[in-house]
Amino acid sequence: MQTPTTDYIDNFPTDWNSIQDRIEAIDPIKYAATRNFENGALTLLGPYISRGVISTKSIFEHIKSLDLEWRPTDKLVQELAWRDYWQQVWVVKQSQIESDLNFEQKEVLHSGVPVSIFEAKTGIEAIDAAIESFYKTGYLHNHMRMYIAAICCNIGKYHWSAPAKWMYANLLDGDLASNHLSWQWVAGTFSNRKYVANQENINKYFHSNAQRNTFLDVPYEAFNNLEVPAELKQSLNSITEINYPESISPRELEEKKTLVYNYYNLDPLWYEGADVQRILLIEPAVFERYPISQKCMDFAVALSTNIKDIKIFVGSFSALQIELKDSEIVFKEHPLNGHYRGVQEDRDWLSSVKGYFPGFFKFWNKAKKELVK
Repeated sequence: MQTPTTDYIDNFPTDWNSIQDRIEAIDPIKYAATRNFENGALTLLGPYISRGVISTKSIFEHIKSLDLEWRPTDKLVQELAWRDYWQQVWVVKQSQIESDLNFEQKEVLHSGVPVSIFEAKTGIEAIDAAIESFYKTGYLHNHMRMYIAAICCNIGKYHWSAPAKWMYANLLDGDLASNHLSWQWVAGTFSNRKYVANQENINKYFHSNAQRNTFLDVPYEAFNNLEVPAELKQSLNSITEINYPESISPRELEEKKTLVYNYYNLDPLWYEGADVQRILLIEPAVFERYPISQKCMDFAVALSTNIKDIKIFVGSFSALQIELKDSEIVFKEHPLNGHYRGVQEDRDWLSSVKGYFPGFFKFWNKAKKELVK
């Protein structure tokens, strides 16, 4: 089912000018009105935010430059805040986001990934078409992600963790916090209620020819006593293998101030014009723990070419540190960088609001007071 790894290019170009054009094309008003629909006026900036090419703050600055009233921009800014919120939860909770966070998932009967989800054979036309496209492009509409998660967790009674890892591995905008915590929100382990959607809802937002007679073609009250459909009873364990890009040899490293980039930081404007050594660090241990598809690795490497004179080092941080000897090492803060040593710099955040909040709107209400000014 996997296709050549360049299929994402039409939807997600990797050159800096195209990314800037996409930012310029943002329409906050149309976004707010249509974002839940398959063909809504979406920004399609997620992969660039997740890879650290651009930040939520830089997008907000652009939105402010449009000189619109706050109300038309509120929904888009709120969605940017969701990304920061998930990240703040990860910063505080660290690896706890990989297991049931606030509540134990109830009624779990299966583990692994439903075969019908993995093979795009659920019988629900919009779902299957979206998964087929997902393998080609690395993209899923946010509403579709919720549908898939609800089918796995709340209809199929699967624990959220394995299908969440499958989705993360294939998303160009794979962000462990946003992905895993969203799955937990759907499954009821990060919120006190579960999310479900029926066939009528899918038909409305994905224009699926008013499909009927699927296992989701029931009224909402029927979900309380719905038996696991036959289509969801078979499971598998998803395995992802990737080839790493060619690494520079240690002798090609210079003993000078070095900026360390990684899968979550590919910012081409970081220390722009400075006389520094720039290293994209790819640590196999990280990708063994948090697997990604070949498409996602290739996409990240392609994005890194926007960084002038970038060099790729495949190996551990400690191995890189040894080779750099006494050189100053600078990196950006991130939950996966806890083992880095050197000078840590802050990431660009939408607001100054930091720390753990038990719910998004407590975080948002505090951040909004700062952003509306």
